[in-house]
Amino acid sequence: MKKTLIMALVAFVLTATGAWADDDSKEPADFTLQQLHGETVSLSDYRGNWLVLNYWATWCAPCRKEIPDLTSLHEAREDIVVLGLAFEDTEIENFDEFLEEFHPSYPILLVDVYAPPEPFGAPKVLPTTIILNPEGYPVKTYLGPVTREDIESFIDSK
Repeated sequence: MKKTLIMALVAFVLTATGAWADDDSKEPADFTLQQLHGETVSLSDYRGNWLVLNYWATWCAPCRKEIPDLTSLHEAREDIVVLGLAFEDTEIENFDEFLEEFHPSYPILLVDVYAPPEPFGAPKVLPTTIILNPEGYPVKTYLGPVTREDIESFIDSK
């Protein structure tokens, strides 16, 4: 019984990991969200670059651990843009306090947890990172923590 449950869980994770990346949509992914203390941003604003969408929350320990790697990636590569998608129903002041400690260099976009943007919707786990190719199509999804090395290895292999 325990072995069957573990195999089912592994099958689910392997299937879910590529759920968005295997999207056969005819249109590139696009949505518009408000930046924390800023203007609205659309995914299409970044066409021509690899786009790394990182769903996170202030209470999520693995999300916190990813921020330095994602900041480093965003700053080091002109062909890659990281967008932090804050998936949390909290006050702006709470985000401000959190960001004073962690200092991400990439834009933080606010996600309405009750109406998350399509085509991705609500993440199954936090953190969740989705990579869009320069044309705007999802090509890779990471459920759980990811490193700069993971992302660069994937992008550089394409």
